[in-house]
Amino acid sequence: MSDILIVDDERDIRELIGDILEDEGYTTRLAGNSQEAMAQVAEQPPALLILDIWLKDSKMDGIDILKCVKRDYPDVPVVIISGHGNIEIAVAAIKQGAYDFIEKPFNIDQLLVVIRRAMETSLLRRENSKLKQGDSKPAEMIGDSASFRTLLSQLDKVTKSNGRVMLSGPAGSGKEVAARYVHANSNRASAPFITVNCAGMEPEMMEAMLFGREGGQRGVEPGLLEQAHGGVIYFDEVADMPVGTQSKILRVLVDQQFTRVGGSDKVKVDLRVISSTNRDLQAEIAAGQFREELYHRLNVVPILVPSLAERREDIPVLAQFFVELCNKAQGLPLREMSDDAVALMQTMTWPGNVRQLKNLIERVLILGDGTGPIEARELPQDSGPTESDDGRVVLSGTLATLPLREAREAFEREYLLTQINRFGGNISRTASFVGMERSALHRKLKSLGVVTSQKSGARVARLEDEVQEAS
Repeated sequence: MSDILIVDDERDIRELIGDILEDEGYTTRLAGNSQEAMAQVAEQPPALLILDIWLKDSKMDGIDILKCVKRDYPDVPVVIISGHGNIEIAVAAIKQGAYDFIEKPFNIDQLLVVIRRAMETSLLRRENSKLKQGDSKPAEMIGDSASFRTLLSQLDKVTKSNGRVMLSGPAGSGKEVAARYVHANSNRASAPFITVNCAGMEPEMMEAMLFGREGGQRGVEPGLLEQAHGGVIYFDEVADMPVGTQSKILRVLVDQQFTRVGGSDKVKVDLRVISSTNRDLQAEIAAGQFREELYHRLNVVPILVPSLAERREDIPVLAQFFVELCNKAQGLPLREMSDDAVALMQTMTWPGNVRQLKNLIERVLILGDGTGPIEARELPQDSGPTESDDGRVVLSGTLATLPLREAREAFEREYLLTQINRFGGNISRTASFVGMERSALHRKLKSLGVVTSQKSGARVARLEDEVQEAS
């Protein structure tokens, strides 16, 4: 991209600069007044703008044009030239975001050096912005369980709209993966995807990070909202956003414009907003920690991202996906999962959800000493009955303190709960695995107080008392 727009009311000067730059291999456009300049910028923003301060027969002077360009196209570098230069004008231009100021009559070599540096800076900014927008390709949606298919169906329905989406679910369940999936399959896929880590930002810095700032030696610094212009802004764990910032974000959602910190001009943006939370926002509203009006603005399309415990059927394919991912990214061994390792992982507790599973696979691959299938002995063991070196089952926790009858019931209850959820609520598959007739399994579940109910599009086994309390 080497398109340069030259704006000067003196025809000889703009044509002279144009000819010189054409000889250097640049593509140029010329404008003699502010109306022509703004029309050309609106039609196609240039890679660089060379701008005279004083423009005859124009509605705007160079400083006015500079303000508009830096407001609407902050990545376009602007070099100011003037035959009436003084230190005040130069300082004013730099404060408004100009890359440099050159006084007429200028030295051609000096002008070329400034232009080359400005173009290089612009290129670095664009590349840095791309790295910030998508430090990795949109993560794949992996799974085939009923709850996963329900999630995917809901995400597919919102990809082609601009509706605001609120993703809720426990930490590590893959809410950002879901947000990136929506972006990658939308008509904004080629535009930025900017993540705002609401929990990781210092409250006193958040407004400057979001809205940008201007003034001082740095001139104009675009914030995350400007960087997301035309694309998606993703508020990760929005419940952690400071209350004071919430009111300003609410105004942005209403007006689609804002003012930078330290500035006075309005900055217009075109954004799609996706948010996520692992908290009960209604409870946060009741506690005065979250604005109710902002909640309703963000929660246009609520989508629940299920925990890993609600999609245990997906654990084998997720685990193998993470093995392949670690192999490509880090060169770790490309190993398969053994049947006993899969069975153990499907019965483990996963408080950290998909993120915990990914970390576990990475750890096993790093610490493992072979290239064969990953075995169950390489995985951490949950608390509860474990196997000793001589093959005996060793009791731990409260199970060892119970009388035989109560211990047997407790074990059977937890064992069957785990197996049913492992097979996605499918009683037939569970009965086959545990070696019982289906009718006998139903009777056993009833005696133990275990029931299955619908949740997140899948059958989930729970204790009858828990279901009654939930209802």
